Amino acid sequence: MLRRLLAGFTGLVVAGAPGVALADDPVTEPIVGPTVGPTVGPVTTPVVDLIENPVTTPVVKPTENPAVKPVVARADLSVRITSEPAVAQPGQPIAYRVEVANAGPGDAVLPVLVVSVPPEVRILHTNVATCRPGTTSHQVRCASATDVRAGGGGGVTITGLVGTSARGPLRTVAKLTSATADANERDNTFTHLARVDEGADLGVRLTGQVRSGGLAEVTAVIGNRGPRMVRDAFAYFRARGRLVSSEGARCRGRLEELQCGLRALGAGERMRVRLLFEPERRAIRATVFSSRFGDREPSDNESLLRLR
Repeated sequence: MLRRLLAGFTGLVVAGAPGVALADDPVTEPIVGPTVGPTVGPVTTPVVDLIENPVTTPVVKPTENPAVKPVVARADLSVRITSEPAVAQPGQPIAYRVEVANAGPGDAVLPVLVVSVPPEVRILHTNVATCRPGTTSHQVRCASATDVRAGGGGGVTITGLVGTSARGPLRTVAKLTSATADANERDNTFTHLARVDEGADLGVRLTGQVRSGGLAEVTAVIGNRGPRMVRDAFAYFRARGRLVSSEGARCRGRLEELQCGLRALGAGERMRVRLLFEPERRAIRATVFSSRFGDREPSDNESLLRLR
């Protein structure tokens, strides 16, 4: 008992003789430093069991169903329109060339092209068999049967007839769609404006008779009411018989299809072409036109004469 009291005051545990442990005293680790208050029991250092509870770095297993963002195929489609002639002529044909291109990087899946021409233009035909009429008579719908590869393209030519009363500008719109996503859709639509020329107003009138000797003498009066000067006017004559002579124009061919090149005709000018021939039938027809300028009054471009 005395030894325990001394240990409480000095902070030292006094053992018995070296190598001899007291029967009633447990073997404890020495405590360094003063002890506050009586010692309740032996103070021991905790031992961490590294075998039963190992401290390891957690292993992250790969997710069986990782959230992967889908890769979206993209194609940069574009469409353009040009016309021939660039300036439309009243009463004459106009050809629209519509070009489609795919800049990639992906293929364009089954693109569809819709072209709407102005009401002043009557569609005559296209050069692509898969193109069909659209929702109106002034619309063409072309659905591609195959995908358009990256870097590839194609086109269609639409031929129409400009109305004689057309004033312009003629507005033609092409729209291109595809099942493939397009990051730049601004060039998927193209609007083409074509100016309409004033043209010229050519006309022809036939007069004539059969002479006593059986020869027919016919005069064609050809005029231009303008406003354009015409330098490439032609007159065509059709009759059954043998041509004897022509005057006032450069004529060539047989009487069945006689073609005569005319001199330049300014606005308000007129000229005459005289033909002498042996008729087989007592009728002759004449047509005048310009290959460059349109005509807003085509009703007087043709004349028919029955000879007496």
